[in-house]
Amino acid sequence: MTAILDVTPAEAARALGEWLRARGDSAYRLNQLVPRLWQRPVARWADAAELPATLRAALDAEWPLGRLALAVRQESRDGTVKFLWRLFDGEAVESVLIPEGARRTLCISSQAGCPLRCTFCATGTMGLRRNLAAWEIAAQVRELLLLPERIKPTNVVFMGMGEPLLNWEAVGPALTMLNDPLGLEIGARHITVSTVGILPGLAALAKRPEQFRLAISLHAPTSATRRSLMPIEKKYPLAEVIAAAKRFKRRVTFEYVLIGGVNDRPEDAVALAKLAQETAAMVNLLPLHPGGAVPLERSPGRRMHAFAVALRKRGIEAVLRKSRGLDIDAACGQLRIASERREVAAEPHRDVHESPRIRRRAHRPHA
Repeated sequence: MTAILDVTPAEAARALGEWLRARGDSAYRLNQLVPRLWQRPVARWADAAELPATLRAALDAEWPLGRLALAVRQESRDGTVKFLWRLFDGEAVESVLIPEGARRTLCISSQAGCPLRCTFCATGTMGLRRNLAAWEIAAQVRELLLLPERIKPTNVVFMGMGEPLLNWEAVGPALTMLNDPLGLEIGARHITVSTVGILPGLAALAKRPEQFRLAISLHAPTSATRRSLMPIEKKYPLAEVIAAAKRFKRRVTFEYVLIGGVNDRPEDAVALAKLAQETAAMVNLLPLHPGGAVPLERSPGRRMHAFAVALRKRGIEAVLRKSRGLDIDAACGQLRIASERREVAAEPHRDVHESPRIRRRAHRPHA
């Protein structure tokens, strides 16, 4: 039987409608069921008090609702909140909620781990454990609605663990779950997919009619520098990624982590400005967070500011982002790695090379 949260809201409505008809239930019941999937979610059907008890029991038996288990919640002094979700098979992924005024941005994961091994990223040090299912991606938002305070993000960014466009089979439906009026109803322009530049995935995203935003993790203005930071440059060279960005019909953002002595020189700013001019892209400049595979130095504050000024002088919209959540391991992968280290320390007889709670199985939703 189809897992009811792992299909688009329209498909779920059709499946539930057919099921209700087969049972002989009134057609209006469907209008009570569908909002409980995403719009006003319940942890289990038994909690939908507006439904008869017999129907709720049948729903829980036939159409159980998948959950992510909240393993760790950390709140930073700056308001950033990080969540570590435990999946059915013992894997774990992270989400980060970043409040700023009326804006509540949730950074979500699309893979457990990541295969790309970018030198500055903590997630890359763990390798790829597995792809997330579509419902596991969208459920990172759903779970916030199930918290006592019912947090509804205004914006969602695929900038957590993993490379979204290497999991397009699940990310595509998850985008629908996030955006659909029958789903979480987050505007397409408030949903950003971040990628290192996986060209087949970029082409698939470009075909979507919705106005989803695209962010490209650039991090270097030349192929040589990018190759030293991001091994994916060998497969998808910078020139081809920039060409794909030019073909994208919506505005593109370049994500650029400033690394001391590596990509923060005046000539780097000039080269980056040229790429941004070619693609009409804006630039997000990001301070380096600790935790990557290679020891790297954060660019000094004065140099970061000068880099931003150099871009703006060339007509580029450049935003120098503040570090958020440094006191709670808020960079991608840091909380999971810290959690695994604590688990290993608590189990002295474990082989130190064995990843905790990792069991290779085909993914499936759990009730």
